[in-house]
Amino acid sequence: MDHQRVIRDVTARLPMASSAPEACRWTVTALSRHTPATISVLLAAHDGLRCVAATGAWQVFATVPARTGIVGRVYATCAPAVVPDVTVDPDYLPVRPDVTAELCVPVSDPTGRVIGVLDLQWSEPTDLEPWRETAQRLADRLGARIAALGGPPAESRSEKLLRHAAALSSAPTEGEVMGVAARAAREVSTLSTALLLIGGQLGPSPATPGDLETRIRAELAGAGPAAQDRMVDRAHRYGAGYTLGEAGHPPTEDYRPLTRAGVRTLVAVPVGPTDAGGVLLVADERALRPDPTTVSLMELLAGQAWTSVDRLRTLARLREQASSDPLTGLRHTGPFGQRIAAATPGRTALLAIDVDGFKTVNDTYGHQAGDRVLVGLARALEGALRHGDELYRIGGDEFVAVIEVSRPEEAVRIAERLTEAARRVGRTISVGVALPRPGETPDRTLKRADQALYAVKRQGRDGVLLAAA
Repeated sequence: MDHQRVIRDVTARLPMASSAPEACRWTVTALSRHTPATISVLLAAHDGLRCVAATGAWQVFATVPARTGIVGRVYATCAPAVVPDVTVDPDYLPVRPDVTAELCVPVSDPTGRVIGVLDLQWSEPTDLEPWRETAQRLADRLGARIAALGGPPAESRSEKLLRHAAALSSAPTEGEVMGVAARAAREVSTLSTALLLIGGQLGPSPATPGDLETRIRAELAGAGPAAQDRMVDRAHRYGAGYTLGEAGHPPTEDYRPLTRAGVRTLVAVPVGPTDAGGVLLVADERALRPDPTTVSLMELLAGQAWTSVDRLRTLARLREQASSDPLTGLRHTGPFGQRIAAATPGRTALLAIDVDGFKTVNDTYGHQAGDRVLVGLARALEGALRHGDELYRIGGDEFVAVIEVSRPEEAVRIAERLTEAARRVGRTISVGVALPRPGETPDRTLKRADQALYAVKRQGRDGVLLAAA
């Protein structure tokens, strides 16, 4: 093999390439005339390495995550890889079942910055050492031509949007969704600032907010909810809008807080439904001219952001339903078990509550009447508790209140307030009170509260008893 001829043939047309992908395709095509290897060129992309050109193979890995495979290793370390036996290299990515050897070299620009890799894989015996030098010289010339053409192909705005859409769909909280949406809007639109306003709440500020974003947030806070609502209403009433930044044309009155902050270019896009949604504001202090495509991409982004927010809210409702008693709306046994597991000895009081004579109500008037009694009683007991106290329904007519107190007498007084609240709705209850002892299990504390409750029942009902400490 005349490797000098290989280099001349492969690089002959490189100066005529008009784009980085074209230079890569010419390199692969010309090189394939001199070797039966499977050849590919992968260039750096936002999320790793992206295949720009390749010879035919059963499978080509279009995108390889950072540091994955031999190609990722070469890109990360800037060191060539000569692998005579791919079966012993744990990083080998199986492209063809008959591949036996692989040679991968970095593609660098004239400054030495690695911008991709040139990869060759053989399925027959090959002397790899001469090919190592040849491949590296070809990679260097390819890298120089790519640099002269402006570097690896940039990620398109649509690709950026899709990448951020994946991050939106996996965001765990509404705040994270709003933050991802703002970052996506800035990157896709190329404007400097983006904020998502939903339900009167602005998304989280980035770690290092720009001066314009800081001023916008201050102006929106100072303008108050009414001014924010006017922006949201305008976006939902008339749809997405944008300014061309024309001099001499005053801004719409609804956007005065933004212009006071220094905004000269604005894209405003409605987010979600009119009654529960918001607005995506994408802005810049430069006088720019966003095109309709930019606005369309922002509309797609706003739709994806709202889908993610709505999904999180739906999941939250389902979790609440799963942890709540469907009749009274109170928390039930699952959350109760978690709460008492965190009880603080000497401070967390458990109030075991039982409705007096409830079986008679069911037997005499039917279960629907009994349900009405439970719902009314639940509301009365909730109203008698303090802010932060928690009420659970753990059985048919059995409730437990979990409260934090500074001394046992305080727990007794609250229990007596509950009995008074029950009397006001025409019922009576028996309440047993217990505070956890040091080292005592929550179940044991609840059992002592139950024992105190049944002692009240034996004494005539409609009362409160504190279990012995």
